[in-house]
Amino acid sequence: MTEAARRYGLGALAHRNFRLFFIGQGISLVGTWMQNVGEGWLILTLTNSPFYVGLTSALSSLGVLLFSLYAGVIADRVDKRRVIVFMQLAFMLEALTVSVLVWTHVVAVWQVLMLATILGIASAFDIPMRQAFVVEMVGKDDLMNAIALNSSLFNGARVIGPAIAGVLIGAVGIAWCYFLNGLSYIAVIGGLLMMRLPPVSRPAQTTSTWSGFREVLTFLRGDRRLRVLMIVTAVISVFGFPYISMMPVFARDVLHRGAAGYGALTSSGRIRARGRLMLVGGTAFGILLILFSASRALALSMVLLGLTGCAMIINNALTNTLLQTTAPDHLRGRIMGFYSFVFVGMAPFGAFLFGLVAEHVGAPATLAAGGAIVALAVTIAGWVIPEIRAA
Repeated sequence: MTEAARRYGLGALAHRNFRLFFIGQGISLVGTWMQNVGEGWLILTLTNSPFYVGLTSALSSLGVLLFSLYAGVIADRVDKRRVIVFMQLAFMLEALTVSVLVWTHVVAVWQVLMLATILGIASAFDIPMRQAFVVEMVGKDDLMNAIALNSSLFNGARVIGPAIAGVLIGAVGIAWCYFLNGLSYIAVIGGLLMMRLPPVSRPAQTTSTWSGFREVLTFLRGDRRLRVLMIVTAVISVFGFPYISMMPVFARDVLHRGAAGYGALTSSGRIRARGRLMLVGGTAFGILLILFSASRALALSMVLLGLTGCAMIINNALTNTLLQTTAPDHLRGRIMGFYSFVFVGMAPFGAFLFGLVAEHVGAPATLAAGGAIVALAVTIAGWVIPEIRAA
C-alpha cells in the first residue's frame, strides 16, 4: 500500500483486489442472509416442526464438519481464487434450483435437506479458502483491518438481507429470496475474476494430506492460547450459534409474528467489533441468549438480539484476527481450515441438538440452557488461561 493511502486511512480498501472482493462480497452476503431467512421459513412452513428447522441448519454445516480439515490442507497447495470461484458457482446453482422448485410448487422437504447438505460441502472448501485468501489481497500489514471490514460487512448484510426477505416472503413469496441470492453471486464472481494477483509461490507437495494435517496439530499443541481459543469456539458453536436456526420458531410460536416479524428479528444484529473484548463478548453472548429466551415482546427481543449479535461478532472477529496474525504463511490455510471445522463444522451437533430438545421442551428453555453453557465455558477459559486475558 502507498504512503498516501496510509495517510488517508484507507487501510485494506487501498488495495484494488480487496475493494473488488469487498463490493462483490457485500452484495452476495445480502443475498445469503435473504436465503437464510427464506430457508428457515420454508422448512417451518413445510413441516411445522422445530426439529426439521434444526436439522436443515445442521445439514448445511455437516459438510464443513466432514471436509474442512482436508480443505485447509488443500488451501495451502492450490490457487485459492480459482477454488473460491467454483464454490460460488455451486452456491448459485443451489439457490436457483430451490427457487425453481418453489415456483413450480414441487418443493419437498427431502429436496431442501439434500440441497442444504450439498451447500454445506461447498462451504467446507469455500470458508477456509476465503479466510486464507484475504492475506493475498492485502498483505499482513492490513490483514487486521481487512478482517474488521469483513466483520462490518457481514453485519451490515445481516441488517439489510433479513429485512428485505421479510418483506419479499409476505409480498411475492419465498422463491424470490433464493432467486435474488442466486443472482447476487454474479457480483462476487465478477470481482474475483477482475482481480490482478501477483504470482504466489506454492510449496511443493512433498508430504501426504495426513502429514500436512499433523503439522498444524503440532503447531496448535505448542500454543496454549490458540488451542484454548479453538476449544472455546467449538463450545460456542455447539451451544450458542444454533440460536440463529431457532429464529423462525421464536417468531411464529413464541412471539406470534409472521414472516415480516421473522425478518425484523433476524436483522437485529448490526454491530462493529472493537477492542480486545473477546472474553467479555463471549460471556455476554451467553447471558444475552438467556435474557432473549425469556422475552415475549418483539421490540425487546430485537434489542436483545442486537446486543447478542454484537457480543457474538466481537468474539468471532477477535478470535479470527488472533489466528490469522499468529499463523505462519505456510500453515494459514490449515489453521483456517481447523477454525472452520470448530466454528462451522461443529454447528451441526448444536443445530440438531437444539431442534431435538426444542421439539420436547420448547425453544426458550433450549436457548437458555445453551446460553448458560456458553457463559460458563468462556468464563472458565478466561480464568484458567492468563494468555487469553492478556491478548
